[in-house]
Amino acid sequence: MSKPIAAMASLVRPMVEPYCANLDVTWYTTTEEALEIAPHAEIGWFDMYDKEKMATLLGAATNLKWLNSIYAGVEHFPLDQLKRQGTILTNGAGLNSSPIAEFVVMGMLAAAKRTDKLLALQEQQEWPEQAPGTTELADGKALIIGYGGIGQEVAKKLSGFGMDVTAVRRTASNDPADLGTEVIGTNDWQARLGEFDWVIVSAPATAETQKLLGKDEFTAMKSSAWLINVARGSLIDQSALVAALNGKSIGGAVLDVTDPEPLPKGDPLWTASNCFITMHVSGVAQTRMFQRAASRFVENLKRYQNDEEMIAVADLNRGY
Repeated sequence: MSKPIAAMASLVRPMVEPYCANLDVTWYTTTEEALEIAPHAEIGWFDMYDKEKMATLLGAATNLKWLNSIYAGVEHFPLDQLKRQGTILTNGAGLNSSPIAEFVVMGMLAAAKRTDKLLALQEQQEWPEQAPGTTELADGKALIIGYGGIGQEVAKKLSGFGMDVTAVRRTASNDPADLGTEVIGTNDWQARLGEFDWVIVSAPATAETQKLLGKDEFTAMKSSAWLINVARGSLIDQSALVAALNGKSIGGAVLDVTDPEPLPKGDPLWTASNCFITMHVSGVAQTRMFQRAASRFVENLKRYQNDEEMIAVADLNRGY
């Protein structure tokens, strides 16, 4: 009986090869090598930074039964094709929740204490009597839009600051496991925007979440409130955000993501008032991403081979 054909980048080979004795694996190092094996692969791990090349590669992978990815977002995958093929897609949901949540907290503290102005004062060798940022996180109110792995980690970390946290997910709940976080439904948060000092976006990018926050939402927010986005730039109406920032209708924004990416030179978002841009690095600002991804792949390989439920299976209809 022949072994299932698998294709994976050579980068992960040292971490997963010892567990692949029952597979016929091609460890590719170039896109050309990946394209050659893709049509024959039953199992594939085809992550690439260049999404266009990856789309071409996946378009050729017509015999995939299982596609693994380190990416949490699946909007750049050919979901219709995968559905037609009956391909299982396991994504990176939850792999980087903790470091991304740390990035959220870093952004909030930088905004609260105005780290940008402190560093400018240091560069100018000035010693003012008053601090440029005096906001405290303690007793503040935060809204987390998207209560998956990242949102839950953010809530956990903010609870340590004594914050009042409300989260949004598809179904409201009062589960004790939410550790004091109020969880409301997707139809309930807009009317309450004026309550919050921080609005944190960590929802998946789907057709339903495109430009989820725009002019009306920014108008409804406190004039002192800050927006934090670690999801996707497409969830924000970017031109409306620029207007809100420059018009001082919100306090500011910390954006790890933009639309498009990279953000073009000269885009008005670069120079918008009180806007911190961190170039989509929250998910890679850590040291153990590939080790965690490899460990999950190995566990999922065992489950795949035993026909058991796998970890982080994406819902191809919902798009996350």
